[in-house]
Amino acid sequence: MAPVSPAALEKAYQTAKRRRQPWEPLWRECFAFASPVRGGGLSPEFGPANRTSDRLFDGTAPDAVEQLAASLLAELTPPWSRWFEIVPGTELEGEGRARLAPLLEQATLTLLGHFERSNFAVEIHQCYLDLVTIGTATLLFQEASPGAGSAFRFTAVPAAEMCVLADGEGRITQQFRTTTIALAELHERFPAVPLPPALQQRLKEDPDCRVELVEAVLADGPRFRYCAFVPREETRGSEPLLLAEGGFERSPFVTFRWLKAAGEIYGRSPVMTALPDIKTANKVVELILKNASIAVTGIWLAEDDGVLNPANIDLSPGSIIPKAVGSSGLTPLQAPGRFDVSELVLGDLRARIRHSLLGDRLGPVRDQRMTATEVLERSAEMARLLGATFGRLQSELLIPLLHRAASILRRRGELPELPLDGHMAGIAIRSPIARLQAREDVGNIVSWLETVRKLGPEAAAVVDLPATVRWLAATLGVPAELVRDPADPLSALAAELVDGDGDGA
Repeated sequence: MAPVSPAALEKAYQTAKRRRQPWEPLWRECFAFASPVRGGGLSPEFGPANRTSDRLFDGTAPDAVEQLAASLLAELTPPWSRWFEIVPGTELEGEGRARLAPLLEQATLTLLGHFERSNFAVEIHQCYLDLVTIGTATLLFQEASPGAGSAFRFTAVPAAEMCVLADGEGRITQQFRTTTIALAELHERFPAVPLPPALQQRLKEDPDCRVELVEAVLADGPRFRYCAFVPREETRGSEPLLLAEGGFERSPFVTFRWLKAAGEIYGRSPVMTALPDIKTANKVVELILKNASIAVTGIWLAEDDGVLNPANIDLSPGSIIPKAVGSSGLTPLQAPGRFDVSELVLGDLRARIRHSLLGDRLGPVRDQRMTATEVLERSAEMARLLGATFGRLQSELLIPLLHRAASILRRRGELPELPLDGHMAGIAIRSPIARLQAREDVGNIVSWLETVRKLGPEAAAVVDLPATVRWLAATLGVPAELVRDPADPLSALAAELVDGDGDGA
């Protein structure tokens, strides 16, 4: 790799920050109304201490956001489930495919074991919450230290710390993470880098003072370049302070988006779509509560008769309020109208919020009498409506995540040196949402087999049953050890047991 210019790094970083600024007010609104306990999303301080939930009166949107994030976890990367598989590539046929299948099966189990022993499920759920709320999320995928239970360590990066740049095709190619670090810790972490005079003076005066540290990952051909630097405004010099350089086979920052509009870098979220209804429902509930407080405490009229002192009135049971003879004393003020129409408006708003946040599609089945056909149709509708979103998440989250995991384990010697490019070996997503299309394909094949069988023996003779069985096994994700080679003598015995009534043995 050619040396990187600190000035070019600084320029790219400032450009990324400038392009993120127009999105920040919208992100703050989305966090304030849909996920307030997370500190406004763009505040590095402790979330509950910000008390942003004090302005929130309706909990429909926060509840729907949590349900949608949990559904994404269950549909894309379900914990303790086989949600991906390493399969033979397109260039392998016959004996080569059968010989490589057990090796790839073992590689799949190795990858799954490291994911299950890591903190992946915890951190990816936090990313899903960001994804649903503001449309963009970033997962930091690092290699754990030797001796740890898993080779993987994950961190959900807050939106306040990330800014990105994309190429002309919309692919994210430059990622910048901004954190603060104490000067003393910075000097200990990078002892070989001499500090400029301004930072040396600050280190002497206050070793605990914090400075901005930027970690950049830039696409450089097939690999990725890593740079850590302190911006120029912190060093008060002509150039930023370059601290470290390196390279990765795959980027440790996995940034993914819910929906991307043409010409935009950051994604758009379902909360952004539902934001007008969320804000309106919040205001309606606030007015209902104000009306309820008036109904409980009331508004009162009193004559200024020189006897009644409003400052000394106590509206409590058993209290005596003095009044002049012949005066009306304290009388309640009648409300100008009723507020019953608010319930109709609020019900409609909440229904639209749940619809926009997919609560009526991905939520649990409430009707226990649903038939199997109704369940399948519900799944097909979900796949049709969310096909574009899940396709983007597969290309921006799942595939880069698995490539990064494979590169780490290959370097450790736990995986064979096979590129997962689809030629010799490839990645197949087996998550529940991906299996919907597989079930439809299997249903079509089974229907075709039933039709061919009804046409008679001559038509059935054209069916290659071993190839059909292998295709069904591959489509449904059946482990390779359950599918025998047709030349194996045990295969004939297994076929007799399957064709018979179970008493052939």
